[in-house]
Amino acid sequence: MCRETPYRGVRVTSFDRATIIALQQLRAALEVEAVRIAGERYGQAWPDAATTPARDALDRLAASADWLEAERMHAEFHHALVAASGSSRIVEAHAALGGELLLFLLHVRPHYTLESLVAEHRALLEDVQTRGPDALREHLAHSTRLLVGE
Repeated sequence: MCRETPYRGVRVTSFDRATIIALQQLRAALEVEAVRIAGERYGQAWPDAATTPARDALDRLAASADWLEAERMHAEFHHALVAASGSSRIVEAHAALGGELLLFLLHVRPHYTLESLVAEHRALLEDVQTRGPDALREHLAHSTRLLVGE
């Protein structure tokens, strides 16, 4: 989180290991369940209406020239996966995590180029349709390991 103090500037809050893990667990609970629901609704081939927002976010991520824009597009991609569930409550709960999730990409940035980030998420979009929640669970477990330095 960013905290602004008058006449002192802005300070970025860092997360300790326990906070990172807890937030990733909450994120996984929401995102994995959303993908499970989307899989029940659509099977292994989600319709364009369900995948287009995620694909559009990835296209904008691929075209972005800086990491600040990439962070926003990365968050939009994950939000689009959640939105594909059609569950308004899960979508709302996931959106409430927005600011904290933006900071996560900042911390995993040393492990990625923009190109590798896009490629990983394009593969994820296909994988969640065929493998369902397990694909997303593995993706989030990988990012958690990167975030906590394992």
